[in-house]
Amino acid sequence: MSDTLHLGFIGTGVIASAHALSLRGLIRHGLIDADIAAVFDTDPVRRTEFAERSGAVAASSAAEVVERSDAVYVCTSTAGHLDAVRAAASSGRPIFCEKPLARDLPESLSLAAVAAEASVPVQVGLVLRTAPVFRQLAAIIETSEFGRPMAVVWRDDQFFPIQGHYASTWRRDVEQAGAGALLEHSIHDVDIVRACFGPVASVSALTAEMAGYEGIEDSASALLQLARGVTVSLVSVWHQVMARPSTRRVEVLCERGFLVVEDDFTGPITIQTDDGVEARECPPPDWVADVPLPSGWIGLAVQPYVEENRAFVDAIVNGTTPYPGLDEAIAAHRVVDACYRSASAGGSALTGPW
Repeated sequence: MSDTLHLGFIGTGVIASAHALSLRGLIRHGLIDADIAAVFDTDPVRRTEFAERSGAVAASSAAEVVERSDAVYVCTSTAGHLDAVRAAASSGRPIFCEKPLARDLPESLSLAAVAAEASVPVQVGLVLRTAPVFRQLAAIIETSEFGRPMAVVWRDDQFFPIQGHYASTWRRDVEQAGAGALLEHSIHDVDIVRACFGPVASVSALTAEMAGYEGIEDSASALLQLARGVTVSLVSVWHQVMARPSTRRVEVLCERGFLVVEDDFTGPITIQTDDGVEARECPPPDWVADVPLPSGWIGLAVQPYVEENRAFVDAIVNGTTPYPGLDEAIAAHRVVDACYRSASAGGSALTGPW
């Protein structure tokens, strides 16, 4: 491996662009020694434009990306993840794989097995793991600052992501996406529920397809009973309100405090106790704010990816284990899979733990 880490991209859509912008900011700021060497996408126009923006080679195949790179970002539609991971793993390349891992749990387990057999390190794009607000929330729960958590109300909503800045239609196609809002977006929510509150003991869920795309639920309601006794009511919706691009509201009722999160990156966490109400700020590390990014909303949208991308590059360069990895991703997939099985059975409760 050369001193400069050569990164390749398989898939050049919206999420790949976010990663590329944050990586270029990290490179310009001297925080990583890397470049974007080669990119491939089945859309030749998108592939060429991405390559030109990144100073990369527009490769003719995923195999060429792997050949030209030291590590590979997998940012295709969900259906393409397994083949892209197989291509990278077969040449021993470290992998950053976007979430969800695959279209369903069996396919996700197959992907994990491919990486394990090749002994390649894999980091998964569960970006909320590096969100300062959820780190702070996890710390509050861990220390029992406001007593034991009793119940959590979690809402995740965004406009149906086949329009607007997503500029693609594959998420309405079950062959490409596997499923809808619960798998595609709330895999993040399930992962952070587990990170903050621990394993899930049982689930009961219902889903609906209001937009009419077969196999693509745009409304999901799940009741997660956690091993520690906490109940989490999760609502995940893809609507048509274009003014609401992606929002979360999390309410945590503890024995001696009521905690509310309405910004899923820096917060604040609003905390109500008998002593009054405080807004606890959750800033990112100072260096994150210093990374040069585009101005306006694009820069704000890209900033959450800065820390996870530096962590991936640093792990590869230093020979450490990237985090979050496949274990965390598979655990979230098991919970989501149980939710779908419960919904198929009319909301019947299924027991874990997961």
